[in-house]
Amino acid sequence: MKHYLLLAALAVAAPLHLNAKPAVPTIEQLAAFPAISSLSLSPDGTQIAGLQARGEERVILVWKTADLNATPTTIGAGRMKFQSVSFIKNGLLAVTLWQPYDLRTDRVNKTFISKFFITDTEGKQWKEPISVPRATSRNEELEQALSNASVLDILPNDPDHILVVNGSGSNSGDVYKVNLRSFTSQRIQKTEERVAGYVTDLNSELRARLRQDVDGTGAYIATEFRNPATNSWEEHFRSHVKDRDITQVVGFADDPNIAFIQSNVGRDKTVIYEYDIAARKQKEVLFEHKFFNADTVHVNRYKGVDGVPFGALLGVGYSGPRENEIQWTNPTFKSLEQGLRQALDIQSSEVSLVDPATGQRATTQLDNGKSIRLLDYSANLKTFLVAVSGPSDPPAYYLFANGKLSLLAKSYPQIDPAALGTTRLVYYKARDGLDIPAFLTTPSTELCGAGPWKAVVHPHGGPWARDGMDFDGSMWVPLMASRCMAVLRPQFRGSADWSRKLWMAGDAEWGQKMQDDKDDGAKWMIDQKVAQPGHIAMFGFSYGGYSAFAASVRPNGLYKCAIAGAGVSDIKKIWARFYTNPFFRQAQAKTVDGLNPLDKAGEMKIPLMVYHGDRDRTVPIEQSEWFVAKAKNSGQPVEFHAIADYAHGPAWTRKIMGDQLQLIDDYLGKGCGGGGL
Repeated sequence: MKHYLLLAALAVAAPLHLNAKPAVPTIEQLAAFPAISSLSLSPDGTQIAGLQARGEERVILVWKTADLNATPTTIGAGRMKFQSVSFIKNGLLAVTLWQPYDLRTDRVNKTFISKFFITDTEGKQWKEPISVPRATSRNEELEQALSNASVLDILPNDPDHILVVNGSGSNSGDVYKVNLRSFTSQRIQKTEERVAGYVTDLNSELRARLRQDVDGTGAYIATEFRNPATNSWEEHFRSHVKDRDITQVVGFADDPNIAFIQSNVGRDKTVIYEYDIAARKQKEVLFEHKFFNADTVHVNRYKGVDGVPFGALLGVGYSGPRENEIQWTNPTFKSLEQGLRQALDIQSSEVSLVDPATGQRATTQLDNGKSIRLLDYSANLKTFLVAVSGPSDPPAYYLFANGKLSLLAKSYPQIDPAALGTTRLVYYKARDGLDIPAFLTTPSTELCGAGPWKAVVHPHGGPWARDGMDFDGSMWVPLMASRCMAVLRPQFRGSADWSRKLWMAGDAEWGQKMQDDKDDGAKWMIDQKVAQPGHIAMFGFSYGGYSAFAASVRPNGLYKCAIAGAGVSDIKKIWARFYTNPFFRQAQAKTVDGLNPLDKAGEMKIPLMVYHGDRDRTVPIEQSEWFVAKAKNSGQPVEFHAIADYAHGPAWTRKIMGDQLQLIDDYLGKGCGGGGL
């Protein structure tokens, strides 16, 4: 199969000398914007849009799929910077931009704002989909600045309209039908208090919504369907948050009376089943995975496609090791995936899976390096955008059209994947017997020699979140692995999407059993001859920063030092600030209990480095300042770095991104109490 090259300077990495060691990436290379990102395809398949990095800035490029070697159209930004771009109609792009924002109310609010615009493929006309009413107070001005409209439905069979949810002011959550040619809008749904979001059916009619409320049992989420006969919203399911039940509409069949429901009611993991709305009756289970949550349904939303009926099932999704994984069921997509795997030499190997809820074990085939993801496809299902990536392989993008596979560009051609080690899914036992999934990255033996190595336990944020086994765009894992450190990312109790049991086991165990899981991961690495005893650190950001604070004050730890990025140090004050409404108090506040690191900061046991952005509105910088001030009385070395114009991620400039990575690199390489890790 012949391959065509687009943007040769971006797509081809410098050839490596035979038998040379892998090239260790520099901080500048890791901190750079991806050369190409945010790719999408026009519905008619004739154009591709994406962001191209040009040093500190990014521009939008628009290519013709029929002539990839032709010079693309370039669209630049002014004071704001591009965050993303995607086709929303033929000839029209949806673009998000952002910039720093300061507003003085009772205090100076330093943050960032994002704005959503529609523009043509030459960037001549820019429009906001909905005009924002004039603010009547400084607080309302701040609220509007921090809000942003979002697309509810692109109306794929309507060339002129989309559905947009208004995200500002007192009308937050209202749904509008927007004409993208005249930029006039009509409100089709005035929302009500506590409504959390709407779902459209295949005919793009509002058919379902979620509503948050509190009853005598506690906080709950109600699933409501609109009755077409009366136009009223009727509750069909009520799921109480304390039970961690999930009942959510994830799509509709071609019959608008049949909804696809994601549910874990009476189960440990979510399944997807068909639901007869009129009869209020659950039908057959459409998809279930024995080890992971089923979470999405992919159907054909375009009318008039040869051989694929409107509403036909294309595939189902689940939260597997690479998170958003899809099993394609439609013959067109199945054969495409098989052909791409062969053409791109995607290999798999046998991997053991363990269910944290039951301890049940099984083996399956899992891609052992690079994997394929379909990014986008044309309405006629004949033109496709494909991404190929892996834990050590930054995404590379391809176009498949007319039976021909064309390499478009590599996102980080300057980074040598061989320097980033290898990553695999592992499981280890916590001290109470619970099975803990984790992603273990080990350094290149060619670059670093055989293990055991220096090692870092790297917990994720959230904590109701998880990691995935794909390329880490934060560059934290590539940074540490390329510096010859093993990295363990434990999916500790409290992590989402592995099992209800694992998720709920973290309730009120902050800094206690949740922290034990991370320490047990460090012990496991020592036992497996992966980590060198006495040379293990903990580094985390957000909730992971909390974990680093906790590691620094817990006695009898395994860590030589810790790094806390934007961490919570006082769990009492952080939740008092953010969980002020009854729903969130009921839903999550009771799950946040355990060790309060700030109370123990004066007794810190190991060296600590702390960094935090001054524009962080998720975890205020005071959380780090309080801890550092008390930790200075502990007798242990502590250093603090306030990063100007940095929020809770991502970095506003490449210098800020590089400064953050350099702090981590320097501390693990030369600091950590002296001499490095």
